[in-house]
Amino acid sequence: MAEAQAGSRRVTLFKQKAPGGLTYRIPALLYLPHESVFLAFAEKRSTPRDEHAKHLVMRRGQKEGKSVQWGPEEPLMTAILPDHRTMNPCPVYEKRSGRIFLFFICVQKHVTEWTQIKTGRNAARLCYVSSQNGGRTWSQLADLTDEVIGDDLRDWATFAVGPGHGLQLSSGRLVIPAYAYYIHRSCFSTSAGTCTKPHFFMFYSDDHGQHWTRGQLVKSFRTVECQVAEVTSPHHAPVLYCNARSPDKYRVEAFSMDGGGHFEKPFLSETLPETGAGCQGSVVSFNPMLKPGRGEDPAAGSHFPGGRHPTAAKTTESWMIFSHPTSRHSRIDLGVYLNTSPLVKNSWKAPRVIFEGPCGYSDLAVCEDGHSVLFGCLFECGVSNGYEEIAFQLFADKDLLGNISEEG
Repeated sequence: MAEAQAGSRRVTLFKQKAPGGLTYRIPALLYLPHESVFLAFAEKRSTPRDEHAKHLVMRRGQKEGKSVQWGPEEPLMTAILPDHRTMNPCPVYEKRSGRIFLFFICVQKHVTEWTQIKTGRNAARLCYVSSQNGGRTWSQLADLTDEVIGDDLRDWATFAVGPGHGLQLSSGRLVIPAYAYYIHRSCFSTSAGTCTKPHFFMFYSDDHGQHWTRGQLVKSFRTVECQVAEVTSPHHAPVLYCNARSPDKYRVEAFSMDGGGHFEKPFLSETLPETGAGCQGSVVSFNPMLKPGRGEDPAAGSHFPGGRHPTAAKTTESWMIFSHPTSRHSRIDLGVYLNTSPLVKNSWKAPRVIFEGPCGYSDLAVCEDGHSVLFGCLFECGVSNGYEEIAFQLFADKDLLGNISEEG
């Protein structure tokens, strides 16, 4: 049993067997509040290459106070489509029924993403498995491709979900972030690859996961892997925020007022630079718990009347954190950025580095712990490269609040 404590060093959950050999990639993290349990997912691959993905694996972590006890690795053998590889785990928890949906894509074996983009012929399927008992057992695979995407798939060279967690909104809607390589038919090139651009969108369900539909592709920028968080507007109306990977040097951010059906004008975030050609990142929102006397952040505007909150209780406003490699040039030094004014453009603060060295994809989860908020981060890291292991780190909101001034 591996153990992780808040503020402690990282705990390795999945480890590469040998350089160039069996490798774990693409972390996804889900927290089940009714059981105080983390579920950590990853792809198991025969080599680090995308086309050598095999199936998904999971480890179960029992949170006890400010520590987590991790169980053994479990293969998810129902999440397999014959002659396909399983990729991009994207779990979401439906609170009313207690049902977990684990979305992923199944891609025809040996067909690379580049081949699909170059030829314009999709080889991916939209699938999920579900669990009614906290991830102890899983249903048989459900393939939603024809039902949810249908004939529109002819305009997609390929697509994927997440990776990383999905989200249940305050309205009850379940949201699975996704992206598609859309073939722009107005292009006059003879090559499908030169006419194909990636754009993010959402899959969602308004009946607790019984039926799914999809929102509109957001075509203003080239965007791929994305995640979403729900934040609160000044009028207490919920807003869906999206943060997406982009090849255009900065992350792309966008807001939706209708729960992910449409997004308003996206923009490049000047305070969230991309890493080289880009890297996946994770975002979550939370309601901060501030002690009496903790002041506002002058750079972010007024959060509480008089600069203080009357009690050490959870507030009604939303803050966000975002995890991503902090270097502009290579995937090193995983950082966590804080945003105390999510609806204000370019309001992300300088990151706190939680891992120094090679790193990669990450996924965040939020859990409340009495008088504080705890975060779990599942991330790729290593010594020589960023996919030697997938590790878990638990930390508290107070670890990120050094730039929020205290009143004496």
